[in-house]
Amino acid sequence: MRRLLSIIVLSLMVMSSVPQETHLEDDKSVHFVDSPLSFSFTNGPAAAEEIKGVKTLTFNVNGGNDENISSMVLEIQLSDGSWSEVRNLTESPWLVYFDSTQYANGSYQLRVRGWDHNVSNHTDWTISNQFSIVNQEPVITQFTLEGIAYGDGSTSSNRAWLSTPLEGDLNFSWSVLDDDLSHASLGNTPGSGSVPDDGPGTLNYAWSWSPGDIQEGTYNPRLTVYDYSGFQVSDTLFIGIDRTPPTMTAPTIGNGESWQNQEEVTISSIMSSAEDGSGSGIAEVMLNYSDTWTSINDETYTVNLNDGETILGFKPIDNVGNQGEEIQVVVNVDTLNPEGISWTVDTLTTSNDAPVNVSFSAFDAGSGIDDEECQIQYGFDANGIGAIPDLGGWQNAPETGLETTAGSNNWITKSRQYLMLRAVLVDQAGNEFTTIPAAYQILPGLDLSWNITSTNVDRLVVRPSSSSEDVVISSEITSNEVYGGSVMVHLEAAPADRNSQVEWTNIETRLIPAGSFANQTHAMTWNYSVPEAGQWDLRLVIDPTNLIDEFDEGNNAHYMMVTGASVNNPGTVPSFAPSILGIIGVGFIIAWIQRKK
Repeated sequence: MRRLLSIIVLSLMVMSSVPQETHLEDDKSVHFVDSPLSFSFTNGPAAAEEIKGVKTLTFNVNGGNDENISSMVLEIQLSDGSWSEVRNLTESPWLVYFDSTQYANGSYQLRVRGWDHNVSNHTDWTISNQFSIVNQEPVITQFTLEGIAYGDGSTSSNRAWLSTPLEGDLNFSWSVLDDDLSHASLGNTPGSGSVPDDGPGTLNYAWSWSPGDIQEGTYNPRLTVYDYSGFQVSDTLFIGIDRTPPTMTAPTIGNGESWQNQEEVTISSIMSSAEDGSGSGIAEVMLNYSDTWTSINDETYTVNLNDGETILGFKPIDNVGNQGEEIQVVVNVDTLNPEGISWTVDTLTTSNDAPVNVSFSAFDAGSGIDDEECQIQYGFDANGIGAIPDLGGWQNAPETGLETTAGSNNWITKSRQYLMLRAVLVDQAGNEFTTIPAAYQILPGLDLSWNITSTNVDRLVVRPSSSSEDVVISSEITSNEVYGGSVMVHLEAAPADRNSQVEWTNIETRLIPAGSFANQTHAMTWNYSVPEAGQWDLRLVIDPTNLIDEFDEGNNAHYMMVTGASVNNPGTVPSFAPSILGIIGVGFIIAWIQRKK
């Protein structure tokens, strides 16, 4: 018996130690007595009620003292059949603000129960009527600004640009789809101050904002729309204010040089040469050619220009219509080739030991000769005929330009060859012309000639066939350079009144020995006896057989004249035999003078 009593006492102690629940976290809590209390919905939802926004739910506690309720839980049945807690209240008033916007539109039920601490048990669930959530979230259908010149404002990279004045108006308008619209607000607008709300109450669906200090720049006005269901939605309009005209630098004309060599000239980098800073961007560039304006909105444009100077005007215009100042670009066109005039070439002889100076004069009426781009070419040719030198082809002179040197350091082997020259002429516009080849013969360096001041006869009239009255001829040969070879010289004579059939007679031949021209001169004396009365031509000839290759063979002969006069035939000497008419005339003059006396 004592053992049984111990078991009962122990059981009572365990039961008294079980805690009483104040929250509804576990609906499987052990309980022993059902609660007599229950909850009821006092203001709906009614059957098939359509709920929008926030609905206030109130509850009554039925069946006893509501003070025995220490907590209440409200749940909603979701579309998948499960229940989700809406609120858990731990004190009265038993009131819940049910925000229907937290749930998708559809059909729902609510249930509620509480914890009766008097019996340490939950009340039974009370399930509401079936109802529907029919919220409509506002949908902004339009948010725009009057007077947009460029862009639509949908993104920051596609701003709506305007050129509104500093004290101008910004006229916004908006529209929305909603069934319980309350009001709208506008923020982030240009200028000082704040834009007043549109509504609640009367809605204008527009604002005319004129703060008086609308500065240039970019702005992001934000529209926020509110409805009575508690929804709010926003939209941003990205705008820009641009009143500053764009600027422009000169685009690239043709090849970028100061002169163009084609009438069809392409202008490039047009749009990229215009600059609008942080403004609306470049819309077009206006081209002024011959007082005619043409709109260009591409990077390149082609115009046909005449030779000479042309002035083109460029004016940038931005996307809101601001016009920059016109800039002018001078375009020079020269399509004609340069013209050659003449060569100037140093004397070409085998005595040269370095390239010779050559120059070419040319003319270009348009852009002018570009001396740095011109090139003289040369070559050696056997006969100076043809377009290409046959002894090695064309070579470029060592320096560019039209004044340079050409040839070789060794000319001794090039006697009687030809130095051929041509010039590649380039003008400032890039027009190029190659001249017809010119040929200049390379002559021997040695030149033997007579010193005419030291070569002559000692008398002009002598008695014929008289050895005592021979004509003495003094002569001197000069050489332009030291010559080590021997030289043959002839003294020749012929009647002065000869015809073409009469040949010169060699009177004397002398061979000047080798080494005689170490000092580049050699003097000789000759004697000549006039064979008979009359006039005689004399000549001294150097190298009569042309064995020596000389620079100028034309100066190898020196001509003189003597007269043979006899006392038996004085009339043969014109200076001693006056004419009969002359004697008669003198007689008449003497008679006239005597008569005067």
